[in-house]
Amino acid sequence: MWEEHGIEINTPSFTNGPLQIQALGTGDLDFGYIGPGAFWLPASGQAKIVAMNTLGQADRVVAQPGIESMEDLRGKKVAIPEGTSGDMILTLALQEAGMTKDDIEVVPMEPAAIVAALSSGQVDGAGFWYPALATVKEQVPDLVEIASNKDFEDTMAFPTAFVASNDLVAEDPEMVQRVLAVLREAIAYRADNMDDAVALTAEYNDLAVEAVEGDAANVEILSLEDIDSMTEDGTVNDWLTVMGDYFVDAGKLESPVDPSEYYTGDLFLEAGE
Repeated sequence: MWEEHGIEINTPSFTNGPLQIQALGTGDLDFGYIGPGAFWLPASGQAKIVAMNTLGQADRVVAQPGIESMEDLRGKKVAIPEGTSGDMILTLALQEAGMTKDDIEVVPMEPAAIVAALSSGQVDGAGFWYPALATVKEQVPDLVEIASNKDFEDTMAFPTAFVASNDLVAEDPEMVQRVLAVLREAIAYRADNMDDAVALTAEYNDLAVEAVEGDAANVEILSLEDIDSMTEDGTVNDWLTVMGDYFVDAGKLESPVDPSEYYTGDLFLEAGE
């Protein structure tokens, strides 16, 4: 698909969304892919969301065996990758329990370090995600899942999205359109060919097919028609508005931001014309 649209790409790996947004800002990256926990960064003007992708269901608040509730985590060490969906799910779970981060000992860590810390018992819990949690469960089979995205889906969506640098969107709209055309084709293909998409992803990343299947099981796949219609009817903007209010409450944003300032849904739709 890239070749058909005359685009040559390289795909450096990043461990989380905030690092990608930083790289977009320094010009070391043109496009990236982030989870919902990092949406506050485009909302604060540091990048543009150029395409919605899936609805995430992979985030969890987990704890060591014997810890059964958020209240049980009071005063204990809880790891998070800051500014990510792991941070987000922990904050939401604390709010629901009538608690704040001041009630626990937050330990900021990179994802790989969280896997090791949970597996070795160095932390009592974490705001984290699958498929990395599957690795932890190999060492801690009785790991307790206290909260998940599904606990909050009546009030908040957890979309994942492709992002682009502000400069690229402003200065090279033709390139953005070509990349979006590829993404549209890929989104449509995946929805119709999930088994093949899983196999291709496993091969590309040198992973077991079973591991990628586990990852895919924790997202809601959206068809191209879904994304188009939800962009056109304002559903996506509603998601982003609710998320923006959350980020204000969480201290990530100073005030609400109109989604039209950072979600270029019009460009996504135009790429399909």
